Amino acid sequence: MNVVLWVVAGLLAALYLAAGGMKLATPREKLLENPNMGWTADFSNAGVKAIGAVEILGALGLILPWALGIAPVLTPLAATGLAVIQIGAIIVHARRKETKALPMNVVLLVLAAFVAVGRFAG
Repeated sequence: MNVVLWVVAGLLAALYLAAGGMKLATPREKLLENPNMGWTADFSNAGVKAIGAVEILGALGLILPWALGIAPVLTPLAATGLAVIQIGAIIVHARRKETKALPMNVVLLVLAAFVAVGRFAG
């Protein structure tokens, strides 16, 4: 089970590092041009950057505390935080009727919850 948790956490960390990095590095106006990023119209530039920063911190939290054995309780807390981010994303996309994004958000929510439960139990 530990190997599966590492694989899922690694996959989530890679996805969130990429997504968060894109939100931090790309101007909001440029993100608005992407058809999959229409939700950024509902947030300020600072809000989009904050979401990106939280995603990067969550990605690091999925791996580093558990791997280094330093405050390993932070790993399931990071996974829980990323699950909460996905709940927010689901709400935003549902309100905007962006149904194409919802399946990916649900998958990321389930995977983050899986890591949270697995790491809290282990």
